[in-house]
Amino acid sequence: MGLRKHLRAEKLKEEKKTQYFARLNNCPTSPRKMRLVADIIRGKDVDKALSILKYTKKEAAQRLEKLLLSAIANWQNKNEGVRIEDSNLYVKTIFVDSGRVLKRLRPAPQGRAHRIRKRSNHVTIFVDSRNKNENE
Repeated sequence: MGLRKHLRAEKLKEEKKTQYFARLNNCPTSPRKMRLVADIIRGKDVDKALSILKYTKKEAAQRLEKLLLSAIANWQNKNEGVRIEDSNLYVKTIFVDSGRVLKRLRPAPQGRAHRIRKRSNHVTIFVDSRNKNENE
């Protein structure tokens, strides 16, 4: 059992070297609000996704724009000498998971208290080249 787990972990490490991604942890926005913006750019070309995020009025769009730029920079680090325009980059996958929840108390009428849940989220974005997928 331990050997299989070890081999699977090694395989995942190798796959990670060929994937280009960026991760944003503990972003202080509720996952539901972040998913609204993430759904807009899923599967789009990187240039189009950046322009969509730039002109979207939601606060989550600014954070996702920065994260997408980070994923593009990670792609550039692993593919030196290749132009972004020629590689046809697109947002392969993007997913939003819920992060930690800060629990606070707010005073309520008649001596009671209501619990306030301040949610956060983790966003992971993968970019890939369309040209690479066609050649394989």
